[in-house]
Amino acid sequence: MRHDGRFSEDAQFRVMSDAPSLFDGPQGPTPSDRQRAEELRREIARHDVLYYVEARPTISDREYDRLFAELTDLELRFPELHTADSPTQRVGGAPITSFVTVEHRIPMLSLGNTYSRAELDDFDRKVRQGAEGASVDYVCELKVDGVAISLTYENGVLVRAVTRGDGERGDDVTENVRTIRSIPLTLQPLTVGGQNVNSVEVRGEIYLRDDDFLDINTAMIERGEKPYANPRNLTAGTLKQKNPKEVANRPLRFVAYWLDVEPYRTVIRTHYEALAVLHDLGFPTGDNHHLCSTIDEVASFIDQWESRRDTLPYAIDGIVIKVNEFRLQNELGFVARAPRWAIAYKYEARKAQTVLLDISLQVGRTGVVTPVAELQPVLLAGSTISRSTLHNEDFVRELDLRIGDTVVVEKGGDVIPKITAFLPTQRPPNAQPWSMPHVCPCDRKSELHRPPGEANWYCDDAGCPWQVRRKLEHFASRDAMDIDGLGERAIDQFVSAELLHTIADIYRLPQRRDDILSLERWAPKSVDRLIEGIETSKLQPYHRLVFALGIRFVGEGVARILTTAFPTIQELMSATKEQLTSVDEIGDRIAESLREWFDDEHNRQLIADLQSFGLITEGERKPDVAQIFAGMTIVLTGELTTMTRRDAETMVLDRGGKAAGSVSKKTSFVVAGANAGSKLTKAQELGVPVLTEEEFLERIATQHT
Repeated sequence: MRHDGRFSEDAQFRVMSDAPSLFDGPQGPTPSDRQRAEELRREIARHDVLYYVEARPTISDREYDRLFAELTDLELRFPELHTADSPTQRVGGAPITSFVTVEHRIPMLSLGNTYSRAELDDFDRKVRQGAEGASVDYVCELKVDGVAISLTYENGVLVRAVTRGDGERGDDVTENVRTIRSIPLTLQPLTVGGQNVNSVEVRGEIYLRDDDFLDINTAMIERGEKPYANPRNLTAGTLKQKNPKEVANRPLRFVAYWLDVEPYRTVIRTHYEALAVLHDLGFPTGDNHHLCSTIDEVASFIDQWESRRDTLPYAIDGIVIKVNEFRLQNELGFVARAPRWAIAYKYEARKAQTVLLDISLQVGRTGVVTPVAELQPVLLAGSTISRSTLHNEDFVRELDLRIGDTVVVEKGGDVIPKITAFLPTQRPPNAQPWSMPHVCPCDRKSELHRPPGEANWYCDDAGCPWQVRRKLEHFASRDAMDIDGLGERAIDQFVSAELLHTIADIYRLPQRRDDILSLERWAPKSVDRLIEGIETSKLQPYHRLVFALGIRFVGEGVARILTTAFPTIQELMSATKEQLTSVDEIGDRIAESLREWFDDEHNRQLIADLQSFGLITEGERKPDVAQIFAGMTIVLTGELTTMTRRDAETMVLDRGGKAAGSVSKKTSFVVAGANAGSKLTKAQELGVPVLTEEEFLERIATQHT
């Protein structure tokens, strides 16, 4: 295996040719076999540290491959030599059926952003005011543009890897993260203050180098697949792959930026020291963090890397500035969901010039017709840009864009390409203003309309093939019905082959097995996987089905609210506008959209069809409970022992309360579990009542319906 995580041809041959046979020697490993396996595991782990952490490899890829192949051979012949932390486990295990949501022990909060020297100086002023005359040092780190991850080690072994998610909870992606070679499966032996560093939490960023991103995208294009927009999107998509073997084939990397120092706080007193400990434990921390004693030094570091960021092999979108001393961090605390002791200085969006070749139209699942700029391809911030949304007709008119214009393209946050201006001096002499076509771009050429007071044009033709495709993609997507095997490419095939016309047709596909097998790239196993995914989707809860229907203005949150207020699809279908708007957070616009959707006979037939296929169209009815928390705002913090955070939030909501994420003077009370942090401190400062988990449950138990 090469250091980038992919097998070399030599390694592939060695692993295959050295597979065990029935005639292989002894039936069990000898003591020398056991010793050699342990030696190989240590040696490979040492070389991983040298390559990823120290950036000074001491052996060639071929020599590394031979060590890896020898260990693989030993573990194949003697399975009892296999260990969970063996480097061979990075190849990837069995497919993941679903990702489990895990609550963060300590919330993964976001940073505040600043974009100017004046804002940076203001941050420094507030920090020094809070320090009350104490000296302040800052640590500056490159803000790698990747995906944040939390790693938990117990007894020196990686046991859990969780994405940031919403900051309170994220997805458990441990099996996928195990394949990343720059993340140690076991920690280097280290003692801090007489304590062995074994059980810790480490946080950092998973990312892709620009060259690896381009290689992967090029291969996807050659296979006829849709490429990713940027390295961060590809990284996020890779971490959510259900097959760890696929993840292992992509050279994801990791850089650590945070260590839970609570057990070692008397010894590790600063963030700069914590970074050194992370390095000693075997984590890459980057070579470019810097300790600054003044804000002028911070500004100099920012300016230095703004001019040098294009020389890096990976994308950064700014610099993270943190107060160095942990004592001072604690004193400064948090505001809203961001620390007062840290901030991210974001670089200006990158810009490029290119030619506007044409303006095409794109039809979404709700019938929205969006103008799209077709651009002369241009390289911008590590990705090739050939298209950019123009949002709506008014946006094009405001910018006065015309075909043939030389336009300025920026990446907002170095992610989303957008056109911000054109160059008047380079406008072709005969360029004409663009106007919105009034017919759909699909073959049906249906009439478009723009409702009064809206910026968007709509196609209301339910048979529009573009809408059909988008509706089907949304219905089958992960956050909706999560139908494995029914992606964008498959949907395009099935619509073109007239196997899919409506959402209900998805559940008729199992009867069209032979028709599917006749299509290109479909084999019995892939058809079986698709049929299994369709059948499994019937078990999705009622609120996900409502979201999956793709009703205008009904997102995931609104779907949950609606299905709680109307526990069956029949109740929701028959609800009047007045009944809908009586539900908290459901306004006129949502209510009108719901009534319009459910009044359509085709949609009512769709619901009937889905019910006949056995989809879940009602929720669990909850017994009436006393609204003891009506009008109250309640904050939950710390580790709860008898229930999850989500369970506790549900208890609050069911009893009429609001579960908030931050403490203010308007907070009714705080429920504090073990290891409660800044929220508890804030509650105490403001005089907000604090309940233990037991007192909270007791308050509920003593109230009756």
